[in-house]
Amino acid sequence: MSVPAPGLPARVRIHEVGARDGLQNEKTAVPTEVKAEFVRRLAASGLTTIEATSFVHPKWVPQLADAEQLFPLLADVDAALPVLVPNERGLDRALALGATRIAVFGSATETFASRNLNRTVAESLAMFEPVVARAREGGAHVRGYLSMCFGDPWEGAVPVHQVVSVAKALLDLGCDELSLGDTIGVATPGHVQALLSALNEAGVTTDRIGVHFHDTYGQALSNTLAALQHGVTTVDASAGGLGGCPYAKSATGNLATEDLVWMLDGLGIETGVDLAALTATSVWMAEQLGRPSPSRTVRALSHKE
Repeated sequence: MSVPAPGLPARVRIHEVGARDGLQNEKTAVPTEVKAEFVRRLAASGLTTIEATSFVHPKWVPQLADAEQLFPLLADVDAALPVLVPNERGLDRALALGATRIAVFGSATETFASRNLNRTVAESLAMFEPVVARAREGGAHVRGYLSMCFGDPWEGAVPVHQVVSVAKALLDLGCDELSLGDTIGVATPGHVQALLSALNEAGVTTDRIGVHFHDTYGQALSNTLAALQHGVTTVDASAGGLGGCPYAKSATGNLATEDLVWMLDGLGIETGVDLAALTATSVWMAEQLGRPSPSRTVRALSHKE
């Protein structure tokens, strides 16, 4: 039953990350044709933004080594298809295939920047500067991911002012939007609202912010609701709850898209997503991976059937 709550947005755009952030964490590579079919089914369920792949060196993320083979297979998909690029070489590869939505992936902490990018935070921002500039010059939309916004497995709690500083630096490079990542899933609702308020006070408007929660401690939905109450209308999620982070072992799965849609449907918030079709897609993908989906909604709805 749909029962709206006051103070929430009328519509939320779901930024689906299962095909990239989800599959990059698999122990074995998923066949290219299966990835393409996954994206097609996600689009058919009503998702309008589906992160397709990453143009990172295969040595670092071998599960996505087929980016050049996959992306052309998606030419007929009726959805925005962002791709992650780590540097100018990755950007070249993406632009050569006609990508029009680019994402870069930064860190709010020095330790994760070192482990994930082999650079300091400042050095990573310097690396992103020409990437963002060239992408924008070519007419591409640029998203800036910021990881470890709430906690870091090596550094512990991350000060809000530190996150705000790096977030503003990413936007100052020219990123169109910012995704705040709770990479290891330690955020709680008050912390979420404190960070969003601090960003607003620093001049970052809420319409440029998306949120990306992991469900390590079961807080992803409550944190999402806190962000919605603050006015956020872009939420990252992964079909079937796939994913984690290969560089942070304590990072478990992303917020499951089905769990998010169930909550949003119940609140009367429009997403354009057909929950039954999305659930069927995640059941199909779970079969390809040989294990059940961790999404509670997928399990509940597929069990009913």
